[in-house]
Amino acid sequence: MRAVVATGTGGPEVLTVAEVPDPAPPGPGEVAIAVTAAGVNRPDLVQRQGNYPPPPGASEILGLECSGRVAEVGPDVQNLAPGAEVCALLAGGGYAERVVASAGLVLPRPEGVSLVEAAALPETVCTVWSNVFMLAGLRPDETLLVHGGASGIGTTAIQLGRALGARVLATVGGAEKAARCLELGASAVASYRQEDFVEFVRRETDGHGADVILDIVGAPYLARNLDALATAGRLVVIGLQGGRRGDIDLGTLLAKRGAVLATTLRGRPLPEKAAIVASVAEHVWPLVADGHLRPVIDRVLPLDEAAEAHRVLEASEHVGKVLLAVAAG
Repeated sequence: MRAVVATGTGGPEVLTVAEVPDPAPPGPGEVAIAVTAAGVNRPDLVQRQGNYPPPPGASEILGLECSGRVAEVGPDVQNLAPGAEVCALLAGGGYAERVVASAGLVLPRPEGVSLVEAAALPETVCTVWSNVFMLAGLRPDETLLVHGGASGIGTTAIQLGRALGARVLATVGGAEKAARCLELGASAVASYRQEDFVEFVRRETDGHGADVILDIVGAPYLARNLDALATAGRLVVIGLQGGRRGDIDLGTLLAKRGAVLATTLRGRPLPEKAAIVASVAEHVWPLVADGHLRPVIDRVLPLDEAAEAHRVLEASEHVGKVLLAVAAG
């Protein structure tokens, strides 16, 4: 099969397409998927740089989500059959013509979404749902602050927060991205290049603060995120784009009775990920079907242009998701 392989660690130029062996046939509880499209995510960039190795037993090929058609089912798989149009959460292997996935991490293509578009959903939706709602417990009428509002994570969080009754604020890098976030349902958006987001949150909430903050930046935002939190607020750190070591005033955390939470999705045990996927199927897939949540796709590039897809993400030139087209959808 054709797949994207890395000739070493480094910049996007190390990515190329080559012929590689097909994955082993699906085992018990697994399915093989003929891939139509794959989502490109920030962790893929970190893995390419040599700083995020796949979990034991996972494919070395990049790609944490895909869409396609079930090609083969392994033993003990009851709810999927060859030919079914699906998308899947992966621990790796998405940038290829064929991938094997746990059946518990496979979702049906949602109504109203094309098979190519469905590749934009699993990793992003599972990340947002598990962190903002399952972990931080965002409630209707609370305020959610989303850093990186124009990213794949950000555009999803804005729509989900709005759909479920929260007020959503966002930070972005410029006016064009701010306009897109407002179109998606954000109540107010600040450019982090022009305005301190702590003052922005205080102004927009009349001093209350954000009840939940979803952060992809990490260390540079840690102390200021606590300043922006409401009493009993929850800060959820899911990315370290700005660094991994930061200092906080524990007195601020105590005074606000706040919580700092941090998670990754890829390395969780399979039962935990399957529980997240099941919750997404129950609570989020109906919102996709009725149009309250739509995949925001910046561009779809052919598999051979994986290096360009990585360059676009690194330069933050995108709004929403960048996808790789693997086969005709």
